[in-house]
Amino acid sequence: MPVRERGKWSAEAIRCALKLYAVTDNAWLGERTLAECVEAALAGGATFVQLRDKQATGDALRAEAAELLALCRDAGVPFVVNDDVECALAVGADGVHVGQDDMACERARALLGPDAIVGVSTQTVEQARAAEAAGADYLGVGGVTGTATKPEAGVLAPEEFRAIVAAVDIPVVAIGGVNAATVPCLSELDVDGAAVVSAIFAADDIEAATRELSRIIEETLSI
Repeated sequence: MPVRERGKWSAEAIRCALKLYAVTDNAWLGERTLAECVEAALAGGATFVQLRDKQATGDALRAEAAELLALCRDAGVPFVVNDDVECALAVGADGVHVGQDDMACERARALLGPDAIVGVSTQTVEQARAAEAAGADYLGVGGVTGTATKPEAGVLAPEEFRAIVAAVDIPVVAIGGVNAATVPCLSELDVDGAAVVSAIFAADDIEAATRELSRIIEETLSI
């Protein structure tokens, strides 16, 4: 497959940035603001941030995205918006992440251009190959275990993870039930990183929780 010309985030830079991928969830904010939570996650070592807010739309979503983008720019990490290409374009985000029921990867790539980061959620080898052919930069694959964030999502066996990783040349990040207790199992999945939701944003001390996850992930994925 031909290599696409890229801008700021090269293919290797994206692979490295996926190590600890923080996915926001406003359900866990409490009295904290989303920006405060993301800032704490970045301080703890998050290497990639996805804004996922299925309730906000229009100006409200763009305001959230612009605020988080500024934090990610300061930290030097990629920032993508879940599903909403229009929002990503409006604020100048690094890209988007789309699911199987969201905008097609080909369409997102066409709208965002060759330099944008486009991630795709997949659960099968066929979906993974199709996403790569459509221009995806990375895949989110899962779940690792059951999760309260997406109770409808299925759990993949280790051999299913390995088959997906082996089927594509782009990096794969594991998602779904990833926390400090389950991170060690990632060593047998051949993935490039872990996408984390509640283990970061539901924590009382987000910075400390993220730092501990970062430590365990570094140990696990360097084996």
